[in-house]
Amino acid sequence: MSLLTHLLACLFGMGSWVSINGLWVELPLIVPQIPEGWYLPSYLSVLIQMANVGPLFVTLMHRFRPGALNETAVIYVIIGLGTVASFLLGFFWKETVVVAGVPRSVALLVLTFFLSTVDCTSSVTFLPFMMRLKPQYLTTYYIGEGVSGLLPALVALIQGVGVVHCINRTETLNDTLISSNSSVTFDLQAQYQPANFSAEVFFFFLSAMMLVCLVAFLLLNYHPSVARELPKGRYTNGVKEKSQKNRRWAEQNSMLDPYRPANLRSSFGTGSYSWMQVFYIFVILAWANALTNAVLPSVQSYSCMPYGNNAYHLSATMAAVSNPVACFIAMFFPIRSLLLMGALTVIGSGAGAYIMGMAVLSPCPLLVNETSGGVIMVSALSVKLISIICVEMRSSPPSAPQVFSWILFVLTLSYVKVIIGVILRDEGHSALVWCGAVVQLGSLLGAVTMFPVVSVYSYFSSGDPCNTKCP
Repeated sequence: MSLLTHLLACLFGMGSWVSINGLWVELPLIVPQIPEGWYLPSYLSVLIQMANVGPLFVTLMHRFRPGALNETAVIYVIIGLGTVASFLLGFFWKETVVVAGVPRSVALLVLTFFLSTVDCTSSVTFLPFMMRLKPQYLTTYYIGEGVSGLLPALVALIQGVGVVHCINRTETLNDTLISSNSSVTFDLQAQYQPANFSAEVFFFFLSAMMLVCLVAFLLLNYHPSVARELPKGRYTNGVKEKSQKNRRWAEQNSMLDPYRPANLRSSFGTGSYSWMQVFYIFVILAWANALTNAVLPSVQSYSCMPYGNNAYHLSATMAAVSNPVACFIAMFFPIRSLLLMGALTVIGSGAGAYIMGMAVLSPCPLLVNETSGGVIMVSALSVKLISIICVEMRSSPPSAPQVFSWILFVLTLSYVKVIIGVILRDEGHSALVWCGAVVQLGSLLGAVTMFPVVSVYSYFSSGDPCNTKCP
């Protein structure tokens, strides 16, 4: 395999969701300077779901007019649009227009809609494009997709977005207007630190990332080294034989009706899986993406902030690290067992249930007053990284359960999503189109479910990073 092709596939995947991921991590810096305030995340959720018109159009074209849509041209258009929109955000994100007598950040919302359309449409165009390369490069693409969330988070961490210092505040209350007797109260006040560089610079960085993705896509199409890596036809003989062998192994070890008659095979893809197994795979895919892309991110601040600001930032960062790590593991251990896929989904969902439970209990979740986080321990790598970061930030380590639960949640479900992508890649181009469509459908259902719960009915209560007082 070509190292250059692996690098280009990673950079190509990195452009899939880098813009929207970057916009989310920049919210603490943007929100105080726009009229929408903290209603902006709710507006962003709606805009992202409206942008699913892009993948819907592509999926319908593949279904009713197969071959009529030029996939390469669509990718060029959406990457170019994402590059331009990110660049324009650097100039116009603070501009407002009076609408119905109220100032609104029209430019920010419109450009965000374009970015959302770009990123949502990438799910049904980037993955099918990877059919042109050997199967081994699909896992590298998923690593790049994971980096699209990790890199903006690390840059935002360097930028100092949302860094809070708790400072002592003394308040004196006079008992009477004449008496000299007075009472003194001491309290902690959250003070947000200024960023190391502006939001404009961050948006220009996102634009540069999209430009890198565009260059990587150009080289994937035209570089001679990549051309030598293209399989003959859709598969080389070796790859086809290996894919068939892997599918037979998956069937024999899935324990989902392994002895079914041949006439019960489905017409989906190559027909290697029954309709029940195809349904099982897509349900897990939709469930995993609903949890990782919509349900749990919407309550992350509620589950982590009661443990302190560091717990929030480090949980988000370590979760972002876990995504490409899971993809890297899948590169060397692509276990296609449907039984293992279900077991990992149950484990990841269990970690997600713990996170959701802590969000429901906010601002007084379990172990909120524990410095070490109780009996749930973090892996050695996580402890080392967290300790280094805490030394640099001159703060105490955050609660271990929240950091560990987010690592376990993202690690397991990210591995499941990669394995599903590898399985569907062997089923053909159409299977990957449906893979992207189900990814967006799961994310849509998760967002539609959580939006009224979080934004309309205000079911969750946030904790004060400096003054969480619980019995």
